[in-house]
Amino acid sequence: MAVHGGDGEREPDPSDSLRTFGAVVQALREHAGLSRTEFGTLIRFSKHTVESVELGRRMPDEVFVERGEQATGNTGALRKSAQHLSRGEPGLAAWFRRWARLERVAVSLCTYECRLVPGLLQSEPYARAVFEGTIPLVPDEQVEVLVAARLERQKMLRERPTVPFSFIVEEHVFRRRFGDVERVRESLDYVLAQAALRNVTLQIIPQEAGLHACLDGPVQLLETPEGRRLGYSEGQQNGRLIGDPKEVSLLQQRYDTLRSQALNHKESRGLLERLRGEL
Repeated sequence: MAVHGGDGEREPDPSDSLRTFGAVVQALREHAGLSRTEFGTLIRFSKHTVESVELGRRMPDEVFVERGEQATGNTGALRKSAQHLSRGEPGLAAWFRRWARLERVAVSLCTYECRLVPGLLQSEPYARAVFEGTIPLVPDEQVEVLVAARLERQKMLRERPTVPFSFIVEEHVFRRRFGDVERVRESLDYVLAQAALRNVTLQIIPQEAGLHACLDGPVQLLETPEGRRLGYSEGQQNGRLIGDPKEVSLLQQRYDTLRSQALNHKESRGLLERLRGEL
């Protein structure tokens, strides 16, 4: 009896859908009272392959899905969940992937940032400096993957010219040095170029503005094609998709209030140009 082999096709960056599928396999296997070895014998795959699939480290093929269905009672759960499988998206944190997918179809996007230049407005040297400074350090080749993913994501600003993108950013973000003068100047030029697009609005909170409505931290808001509003909040090594209508409504109120407290688009461009001139 031929047994399919080990982990030659291990995923370098498991996706959420792979992890979910693996959890379904494990739940059905355990419900059937089968160990990984027993399940592997039934479906003619090695124990190590079963383990890799259950942990989301391997993309299952059609044979695995079909034999897995037969071994767990033909419930249809594996076939249906397999339809939604996708590989990991290189360069995107696991907790950000779902939001990134929503961004690509959103009919509007709002971003408030107080830590860094928003990813959609970062120049390549700025993005590279961000990734090179992360802890733990990542290999050079991974930095290249991360930078490429960020620049690829930025394309939607130009590829979706009828979608409004709103950014509100603290002034001190643009004053923070991350390299030599030329790098900083290049970063400001890049932000100015992105903000010059007709569908992009950039507003800056000047340092003298004092306390304001979004002191709880960065936030992003979007509207789906179906008219649903969602929020996203990110912290240390985690991100949270916010779907509760009351919470999203509160965040939207804060963002709208912050718009009135920030410099308008023209004044914000003028401030960036002055900052550039001071270098």
